[in-house]
Amino acid sequence: MAAIRHDWQLEEVQALLNKPLNDLLFEAQSVHRQHFDPNQVQISRLLSIKTGACPEDCKYCPQSARYHTGLETEQLVEVEKVLTEAKAAKAAGASRFCMGAAWRNPRERDMPYLLKMVREVKGMGMETCMTLGMLSAEQAEALAEAGLDYYNHNLDTSPEFYGEIISTRSYDDRLNTLDNVRKAGMKVCSGGILGMGEELKDRAGLLMQLANLETHPESVPINMLVKVPGTPMADQADLDPIEFVRAIAAARIMMPASHVRLSAGRENMTEELQAMCFFAGANSIFYGCKLLTTANPEENSDMALFAKLGLRPEAGAPVHLEKMAPVAKRDKDELFYNAAG
Repeated sequence: MAAIRHDWQLEEVQALLNKPLNDLLFEAQSVHRQHFDPNQVQISRLLSIKTGACPEDCKYCPQSARYHTGLETEQLVEVEKVLTEAKAAKAAGASRFCMGAAWRNPRERDMPYLLKMVREVKGMGMETCMTLGMLSAEQAEALAEAGLDYYNHNLDTSPEFYGEIISTRSYDDRLNTLDNVRKAGMKVCSGGILGMGEELKDRAGLLMQLANLETHPESVPINMLVKVPGTPMADQADLDPIEFVRAIAAARIMMPASHVRLSAGRENMTEELQAMCFFAGANSIFYGCKLLTTANPEENSDMALFAKLGLRPEAGAPVHLEKMAPVAKRDKDELFYNAAG
């Protein structure tokens, strides 16, 4: 059984990322099979419950109020709308419902609505996840008491490269939120975005930060940057897809018992690239034709790919294509938001 380690060194992670690809994939798949059914994929659904007008300056994000991306802002949605979406997600095979708000941090006046969302979705028998920005210890405790299972707060990149991407929230701010979430008893969802102009040492540094947390994140989303016109990242050069696969494999080896989520950017990935990511140890996806503000592969496309690869949803019977009808369709031309953060 692969050891659960928290003492990774940067040079060691860089060497892992530089291994011959066949050796790296063989090691990752071997580790994966020690902890998971290799043919099961955990499915989550993500809904934007408050869109745009975020005061942060994350250079990848069209939800920032600082950039002109054409995104229409929306206030916190009504609880009933959230429940309607959650019911549709469950009917389409999702086992976890994630709710994301474009905030620096939630305001106290919003907390009663957020807590009601958590309680009601939890009452449907689904796992719950939220991403609301930074959390105080008190807010984390209230969400945990309401039944929130997971809290997402990405580190985005390495500490060294972080200042090139964001200036309005420090790396320590992010780590403090993760600490508040852990102390409140919730599970952690935390990962990063690749393809923002970082070097290999920064991808290694991100993975090292995540794997050296006192407890590994239960869910590790690995996002591929999607370049949104109007953001500073709009003209960023593409990341070599093989480098992305290498990062997925390294995440699997370094965090053996975590779900590694093939997250933002799947809309632009070929079936062959997605298959390589699943072989490298990815075993979680966001499901549905929209993430927070952008396109994602439609449910039918995902189920067709699952059938082709012999994969099936985790913790449930296989989902059949004819059961996709209840899921609400959305405009696939909307702008993208790179990872709940």
